[in-house]
Amino acid sequence: MFYYEFFKRLMDIFFAIILGIVFLPICIITAIAIKLESPGPVFADVPGRVGKNGRIFKIYKFRSMIVGAHELLRKDPKFKKLYEEYKKSSYKLRDDPRWTKVGKFIRKYSIDEIPQLINVLKGDMSLVGPRPYYADELEEQQKKYPETKELVKEVLSIKPGITGEWQVSGRSEINFDKRIAMDAQYARRKSLLFDFWIILKTPLAMISGKGAV
Repeated sequence: MFYYEFFKRLMDIFFAIILGIVFLPICIITAIAIKLESPGPVFADVPGRVGKNGRIFKIYKFRSMIVGAHELLRKDPKFKKLYEEYKKSSYKLRDDPRWTKVGKFIRKYSIDEIPQLINVLKGDMSLVGPRPYYADELEEQQKKYPETKELVKEVLSIKPGITGEWQVSGRSEINFDKRIAMDAQYARRKSLLFDFWIILKTPLAMISGKGAV
């Protein structure tokens, strides 16, 4: 629906600018804390995420791990066992040795996600939508849950979001098959009122840290 896409984009730009201004002091403090604790960049060097229609894009996140954490997990023999656990637990780890102290805190309260407002302004993401997946994550999870292949197609028909129904409903406590079904249902729904309801629920999810990993 044209009107939905048009007004959703307007809402994205409006809220991204307002939230960017509101969160600017937190972003500055977070950037300083990251630099003081460990050497390396402020932003995470992570693999591209899968966006609308399968397009790979660069996501902006505050670095919450040691430098090169994603490459180490996948290629360093020391992390082989941890990588297997990571894949089995729907690409989430509750006790990850790669986290920094600052990183663990900002992940718990989703502060690391704030730079994704840049992705929203660029048009890679929407404020509300399905979580953006890694390409290898989607591939592995569809092998584990083959019944989700059609649902994945539906999810990739829209832009991913910073927040969404999954993110405000327990996040990492929900397995991939249930999460992708929830995301596909959102893709079918296309409702600005529902988007606004999710935006209203997001601050509580951030403050409580429920399900965050």
